[in-house]
Amino acid sequence: MLFDRPVVCIDLETTGASPQQDRITEIGLIEISPDGSLQEWSTLINPQTRISDFIERLTGISNAMVVDAPRFEDIAEELQQRLQGRIFIAHNARFDYAFIKNAFKRMDVHFRADTLCTVRLSRRLYPQYFKHNLDSLIQRMGITTAARHRAMTDARVLVDFLAWIQRDHPLETLRDAIRLVMAKPALPPHLPEGLVDDIPDSPGVYLFYGDSHNGDQATGEQAMPLYVGKSNSLRGRVLSHFSGDHRSTKELRISQQIKHIEWHETAGELGALLLEARLVKALQPVHNQRLRRENDLCTWQMLTREDGHKTLALRYAAEIDFALTADLYGMFTSQRQAIEVLRNLADAHRLCLIQLGLEKPSRGRSTPCFGYQIKKCRGVCVGKEPALQHDLRLMEALAKLKVRTWPYPGAVAVRETFAGKQELHIIDRWSYLGTARDEADIEHILSGKADPVFDLDTFKILSRHLNGAAEVLPLSGSNLYAAGELDDAFCQDNHENH
Repeated sequence: MLFDRPVVCIDLETTGASPQQDRITEIGLIEISPDGSLQEWSTLINPQTRISDFIERLTGISNAMVVDAPRFEDIAEELQQRLQGRIFIAHNARFDYAFIKNAFKRMDVHFRADTLCTVRLSRRLYPQYFKHNLDSLIQRMGITTAARHRAMTDARVLVDFLAWIQRDHPLETLRDAIRLVMAKPALPPHLPEGLVDDIPDSPGVYLFYGDSHNGDQATGEQAMPLYVGKSNSLRGRVLSHFSGDHRSTKELRISQQIKHIEWHETAGELGALLLEARLVKALQPVHNQRLRRENDLCTWQMLTREDGHKTLALRYAAEIDFALTADLYGMFTSQRQAIEVLRNLADAHRLCLIQLGLEKPSRGRSTPCFGYQIKKCRGVCVGKEPALQHDLRLMEALAKLKVRTWPYPGAVAVRETFAGKQELHIIDRWSYLGTARDEADIEHILSGKADPVFDLDTFKILSRHLNGAAEVLPLSGSNLYAAGELDDAFCQDNHENH
């Protein structure tokens, strides 16, 4: 009585958590007709890839059990018939739906269904509870199950849940909750209806395009996107652009112009940040203002004068290697910004503008700077303060601006993993060279690399992440790559984090 058409409660077991990389090992589904009659159907699936020890222990499905099982292609037609026209009900429905959709997609079959997520339904009906995973529902309903993490067992739990909520809530309350949970997000008019189903919940970068998203095929010119963004959850972030409640003027314009969306999944936030910065600079999207290429990048370098005391000189990216040059302070996008920051430091710490090189003495070495005349300099310019003391105060004032030099003897790989997906970001002298997914990629990136080009946004991204818990693998100096340790990194169990 909850639904006006047939439904199917479905559960899958898989080799991992990535619908693109991993495969289905078992399907269990229960068809529920409008008259309440049930029909069960289940099958093991040969994933045509190895099931890890971790997944074997979790599900109880071993490699030996699936060796003679049908492939997905063998049962696809029957499965499609059982799902056709039915509401697709699953616990964390995005997971099961994505695996089914990708399995059909590999056969060039387009699959779509209306979905109902029982996790979301449970949260809406029982907001007083903190947990809504399947184990929590089993405990809450007071039911006993055998062979947990087997597809048919878990599908039966969903049927029990649908019966249980009907004893707990009025029918109209349940129907309202189901309508809200199943409500489809509003999309701009020029986007295809089924697009939302395809966008993954993984980290990555997305690109919004207008009319010419294919570029100019005659000239080979690449299309210019309207906007490039990144997120740890692509689907949620993309949909947030089209929310009518808090839409900005920029997002309203994007919504009116957008006709195509592309996305690139990554193994985590670092990969998304690096790719976003690279694409924005390469493509110059219409609605991206930050992360644009800066041509006048400069910094202050501390120098020692002939008298042994310190002064500062402004250096530009064309003159020095920011990654290797010592005694650099601050990264500025213009000369004006660099001078303004240094003048503010001079005022705050009562430093001498002549000593800093911001002001030239008009008559001899004993001429006071302007700051001394308005009591903002302690008088090193006229011998009132020892020059060594001024040097120490200058270094203290600049300490927080000190630019970190590249801390490795050569290129490194920064390892990142998410839901069984693994990537190695190849970095040299704060420059992002590319992302590798296997050893051939590493070889290609390292053999084809030109001199690294320093980029301020990439430097900020990397310096923040390399200060944390990032796993960094040297690619030179220690001979780690030649020793095969990177190969071991790629071969580690894909599910170590699950």
